[in-house]
Amino acid sequence: MIFHNRYKKRRVLITGHTGFKGSWLAIWLKELGAEVVGYALEPPSDPSNFAASGLADKITHVHGDVRNLEQLMDAFTRYQPEMVFHLAAQALVRSSYEDPKTTFDTNIGGTVNVLESVRRTDSVRVLVNVTSDKCYENREWVWGYRENDPMGGHDPYSASKGCAELVFASYLRSFFNKSVSGGRRIGAASCRAGNAIGGGDWGKDRLLPDCVRALSSGRVIAIRNPYAIRPWQHVLELLSGYLCLGACLWEEPEKFSGGWNFGPDNTADLTVSEVVTRFVQAWGAGEWQDLSEPGAVHEAATLRLCCDKAASCLGWRNALAMEQTIEMTAEWYKMFYRGASQEAVYSFCTKQIGEYVKTAREMNLRWAEK
Repeated sequence: MIFHNRYKKRRVLITGHTGFKGSWLAIWLKELGAEVVGYALEPPSDPSNFAASGLADKITHVHGDVRNLEQLMDAFTRYQPEMVFHLAAQALVRSSYEDPKTTFDTNIGGTVNVLESVRRTDSVRVLVNVTSDKCYENREWVWGYRENDPMGGHDPYSASKGCAELVFASYLRSFFNKSVSGGRRIGAASCRAGNAIGGGDWGKDRLLPDCVRALSSGRVIAIRNPYAIRPWQHVLELLSGYLCLGACLWEEPEKFSGGWNFGPDNTADLTVSEVVTRFVQAWGAGEWQDLSEPGAVHEAATLRLCCDKAASCLGWRNALAMEQTIEMTAEWYKMFYRGASQEAVYSFCTKQIGEYVKTAREMNLRWAEK
């Protein structure tokens, strides 16, 4: 069974379920038969995949801020989750320059609150903590960063994610390790993933949402960093890694706890301009222009992950070629802008999840076995 059937009838709490990645994760978990509880602020954009798919009516939706420990603990106490996926975050580099305190409070303080809630809640057996590939001290190397490379961060966002990793590592060693937790079995892992693209993302200062906003209104796409290289992948790729890891943590918590990278191979290392050009082709019309700002805030030019650990220990790797990733993303947005209903949007999401699982099975990926 897919993911060893570990999510069926499990109580799973997701922080940040109103965001792009969190909403897709909530939909997938619901389709796997999980009892999904989402804890988050209002969607970070309008439109949003959360609203477009009518997700609030399909899962238990709790409005809350991860910076508020009392409120978060109330949700843990009320719903007694067995598994927790922590995705709530301030996720934008440029916004972290504008408001560094909120970035640190959310990404570090919020993570502390989630870890503390897990520590205090006896029902929790699995925690999947999500940070970012930007948690590493980026030296602009051509090779990928491994899970044991130093944490760091030039900008406030990257630094906050590096700090969150240090906090996670401390809780893992101090409280979630079986030898120091009075025998309680908690599998806890922290995930770092490359740039995710897919339908339903309207985040500020994100590449494909910027493209969609321009194309849907007949404007030229403005690109500020056309030669930057990122490890692009469809959102379902990294979510399959998180779900695969969560299932393994349930079975063997000590073996699979720790840090994990989930990213594509080098065939997906495209420049911003290459991705935009391919997306315009998939959309069927449009053009872009370089509006680079000489005095713009620092953003990494090159960032790659080494995912040998996930490939070797989990049997995980990307299932989609970049052409498929971009085509799936364009199809989702074209469906939405044709005026699809909430039920139609939700059904389209489940359809794409099903097609993705089928592709993974054809590639004999371990997690997708029947």
